[in-house]
Amino acid sequence: MKEIINLTVVSAAALFMTMNPADARSIRTTPGQDMKAPLMRAFGESTPPFGYVNFCVSYPKDCKGGSRKPRRMVLSGKRWKQLNKINSYVNAAVKPVTDAELYNKVEYWTYPKNGAGDCEDYVLLKRKMLIKRGWPAESLLITVVLDQKNQGHAVLTAVTDLGDLILDNQESKIRRWNQTPYRYHKRQSQFHPSVWVALTPSSFFSTVTSTRKKN
Repeated sequence: MKEIINLTVVSAAALFMTMNPADARSIRTTPGQDMKAPLMRAFGESTPPFGYVNFCVSYPKDCKGGSRKPRRMVLSGKRWKQLNKINSYVNAAVKPVTDAELYNKVEYWTYPKNGAGDCEDYVLLKRKMLIKRGWPAESLLITVVLDQKNQGHAVLTAVTDLGDLILDNQESKIRRWNQTPYRYHKRQSQFHPSVWVALTPSSFFSTVTSTRKKN
């Protein structure tokens, strides 16, 4: 049995290592980060996005969690398939619509409404669904980035034993953080979801919205 379990873990790792190669031309560096490292580095506390703060007022139970000893999810074959299934399901089920169109607000974080939502709404739903399936909250971190147009965008970082993986409504495939076209700005702390940490030595950023349609 031990040999079977070990083989399953190795197979999952090998599967991930050979999947979702990124185009080197689209990869973007983040100041202060080691782009060869499997995990992102945090540079101290940062200000939470105001949309997230308001979300926590409406959904306080979904802003609890964290741990003094944060865990990285062991990416078994089962968990890898689960991650892909949830990412694909939410990306297909939710239509990308801006907060201005849906709520007449510049920024409004909530769960998708009537099958539509902005980038952070995708992230919130994916995180909620994965937590229900046994993923520890501290391994699923809402993350703010700058896209190729230097516009704000939100993605979900899954912290695993194979590195930080990115779930994105603008990309069908899950990739490592250092194989994406984004500059990373800040994300939730693993110690508490309401505490955010900077991903660059100097981070200040206000609005996070996504208006680009999926391909």
